[in-house]
Amino acid sequence: MRHFLLQRSLAALPVLLAALTLAFAMIHLVPGDPVRLLLEGAGGATAEQQEALRAQLGLDRPLVVQYLDFIGGVLQGDLGRSVRTGDEVSALIAAAVPPSAELAIAALVLAVVFGTALALAARVVRGGPVRTVLTAVPVLAVSLPGYWVGILLIQVFSFELGLVPATGTAGFASLVLPAITLGLPAAGLVAQVLGNSMAASGTDPYVLTARAKGAGHWHVQTRHVLRNAAIPAITIVGAVAGNLLAGAVVVETVFARQGLGRLTVEAIHNHDFPVLQGVVLLIGVVYLVVNLAVDALYAGVDPRVRVRSSRVGD
Repeated sequence: MRHFLLQRSLAALPVLLAALTLAFAMIHLVPGDPVRLLLEGAGGATAEQQEALRAQLGLDRPLVVQYLDFIGGVLQGDLGRSVRTGDEVSALIAAAVPPSAELAIAALVLAVVFGTALALAARVVRGGPVRTVLTAVPVLAVSLPGYWVGILLIQVFSFELGLVPATGTAGFASLVLPAITLGLPAAGLVAQVLGNSMAASGTDPYVLTARAKGAGHWHVQTRHVLRNAAIPAITIVGAVAGNLLAGAVVVETVFARQGLGRLTVEAIHNHDFPVLQGVVLLIGVVYLVVNLAVDALYAGVDPRVRVRSSRVGD
């Protein structure tokens, strides 16, 4: 397992370098002069002010020097300072990550548990209108717009029933509706992929053997089919986990939550490029970590993955 994870970690290094390069290039790919964009709200900034900001951002130096300085700063944990507030970008991100991570983890747990339960229930129920409904629910969950679901949940459970707060970041109760809003489409996607994979595995030899030995339908689905059909679903869970941070932008806006989404929206509005660079870099690192975790799950669920990886390495 260690050799397998080491191989995957080394393979992730070029991707990490690409994420660093993308974050660095962001300020240079913006149409127009980034300094003028930053100062557009200052009301007629002078040429001296523009040059001072250009020097502060290091944009007056050769491009190669800027790139090397950016890489060196990231390796030392220095992501620069916000142009608007003057605070360290690393401190702003560190303050915004916990509420967003809390929301993303809650939504991911909901997606995995609810999606798996839905797919398993659709396979265990042999037919009739109940199975039709169970099969249709994932499609409906994926197709519903997140902002519409959030507004509907606020209207029903906050305004009419008064069960949970509509906005805010304080306490577990404020996490319930945002987690459902963010996790519902992901749960539908997990249920669709896992259900299709279980259906495709239903006629495999090991299933026929288990049934020939007298195993019941529930036993076959939970002890045999579910585990062997899990790898495609694990792939989707990995992709979903990475996308939850992006989805948090909309959800945190709808529910007025503090977090990485709110920080990103404010940075875009204010053309605060150092903060945007830090957010892009963080999301890239999160994707890498999630992919490594998915690879580890692959190896745990299917030992053949480790064997194939060892053969390739040899």
